[in-house]
Amino acid sequence: MYDPVQLRTFLAVAQTLSFTQAARRLGLRQSTVSQHVRRLEAATGRQLFTRDTHSVELTGDGEAMLGFAGTILAAHERATAFFTGTRLRGRLRFGASEDFVLTRLPEILEAFRQDHPEVDLELSVELSGTLHERLEAGRLDLVLAKRRSPGDRHGRLVWQDRMVWIGAEGLRVDPDRPVPLIVFPPPGITRARALEVLEREGRAWRIACTSGSLSGLIAAARAGLGVMAHTRGLIPPGLVRVPERVGLPELGGVEFVLLQGARPGAAADALAAAILSSGARLSRPA
Repeated sequence: MYDPVQLRTFLAVAQTLSFTQAARRLGLRQSTVSQHVRRLEAATGRQLFTRDTHSVELTGDGEAMLGFAGTILAAHERATAFFTGTRLRGRLRFGASEDFVLTRLPEILEAFRQDHPEVDLELSVELSGTLHERLEAGRLDLVLAKRRSPGDRHGRLVWQDRMVWIGAEGLRVDPDRPVPLIVFPPPGITRARALEVLEREGRAWRIACTSGSLSGLIAAARAGLGVMAHTRGLIPPGLVRVPERVGLPELGGVEFVLLQGARPGAAADALAAAILSSGARLSRPA
């Protein structure tokens, strides 16, 4: 039997790829996080992370443990809720970035609905920038979205990755002509990042397609209309990374966080816990 506390710590490290950030998220000392991981590695008899002074990476066995840990913790939480007689009720307004529509988020929401059938869950799928605005206006209780900027420390980190340029396979980007961009409308965070890095590098650009729907952007990209900035771990089928030799500037990192409103309630706390315990699965397409 694996200790749920150690599994939660493992997931926090796997999602942040940082013992320091995992400790901050869990409210623990970094030495305690390291101890939990060592004990879990001793229990499994396998090394779950490779780490040095600069980076933390999952091993092959660590990748395998991701799925097991999420399943074990979900079963543990359902059993605890059943035997303690916890019955959540009320309305929960949850907003999620469209990036997660094609990942495992629907499975997490389905499990939440089964565990808490008396919660009226209202899901809004919007641009991350729009979700931030709706949360601040008191129109949402819980949000899963991109951080607005790398320096922003609001919210609990669920998962981090890098942003890359993607497009149709074989797409040619002429270095002597403006970069054709496929973007969300304002206040899209990926749009803002793409324009920022291009302008900083002095690279000319033009808008080839604007759509508020991720499926619309994907269709335009598959048709070869241009390039789009996207999260590396969530590249849609039929699209590939634009080769580095094209010379497009680096887009930098991206962090996905959970943010709660001023008065979130027990239902928001429960869904937040479910997402955090399953966060590593969100980094994989469904």
